[in-house]
Amino acid sequence: MSDLQLVISTYAGLEEVLAEEVRALGGKDVDVHTRAVSCVGDMGFVYKANFSLRTALRVMIRISDFEVTNGDDIYNGVIATDWSKYMEVDQTLAVRCILNSGLFENNLFPALKAKDAIVDQFRKAHDKRPNVDKENPHLEVILFINKEKCQVLINSSGASLHLRGYRKEVDKAPLSEVLAAGIILLSEWEPHIPLVDFMCGSGTILIEAALIAAKIPPGTFRESFAFERWPGFDAELYKLIREKQMERITDTEVKILGNELNKWVLEKAKANIEAAGVEDMITLHLGDFLDFEHGLKRGVVIINPPYGEKLNVEDLEKLYSEMGTRLKHHYTGFKAWIFTGSPEGAKGNWSAP
Repeated sequence: MSDLQLVISTYAGLEEVLAEEVRALGGKDVDVHTRAVSCVGDMGFVYKANFSLRTALRVMIRISDFEVTNGDDIYNGVIATDWSKYMEVDQTLAVRCILNSGLFENNLFPALKAKDAIVDQFRKAHDKRPNVDKENPHLEVILFINKEKCQVLINSSGASLHLRGYRKEVDKAPLSEVLAAGIILLSEWEPHIPLVDFMCGSGTILIEAALIAAKIPPGTFRESFAFERWPGFDAELYKLIREKQMERITDTEVKILGNELNKWVLEKAKANIEAAGVEDMITLHLGDFLDFEHGLKRGVVIINPPYGEKLNVEDLEKLYSEMGTRLKHHYTGFKAWIFTGSPEGAKGNWSAP
């Protein structure tokens, strides 16, 4: 199989973590960009990356690059590609544009010109055209226009890879699965060390830690990926890759503890943990984190405290003060990682161990 130029997106701050994952998986010529990693790999690697990368949002294949100064340049650049390689005429299409250029007033016009080019090509060849489906297309085409450069990519993942498929119930503003996995990998936690999340919500950090510990691929729970609906999809190769990745799953002794104040939210965590099949690896407790007793001499704390509309500033100051006191006196020998969307809480007067 021939090599492809790939762009794999992620959240800001997780680029280096994703790059390490890509290298470990076999990606070649890995480069780090803002919220993305580029690499070289064949179609088998595309299958494997979608199924196995924990910190990726989308795996995209770079189709072409060209100079652009106006809408005609976009049309001509896009129509130069043989789009029958990537979709059938009776399939659906969506085009979106990421614009970092003053050439166009908004991203809608470039996307429209690219869509016109693709459907015109099919109309000329078949006397009919693909339909547009912005919600669940067979093929999503992405234009990235940076100044006078246009890059055309296709999304092999479909829906964002943070949508693992195991999360059946969520609390308000749930933590992304990709962010949870990235935080855990950044912490350099190892499965032989106990992990505690005493504000576990619907259980995302706990589940992602269990998946990492047992080497369960995050794509295990996905119903499908976009590449499965492309012309030329190699079902036998994909089956083989899945089987090889699943063979890496291991039984491991791990202690993962979660605590949650709200019993209804804890029920959601239980449902998600069971859906992921990791209930034997996680112990849950109902109650205030101030009363939670872990009984451990060492470990890692990873938490995503409530913030924003859930708490006012006074509540935040109190919460972070209580967290600092609790960590200092009840988590001696632990390392603590607090992922927060609250600048007020993060800079507040609270003391960690």
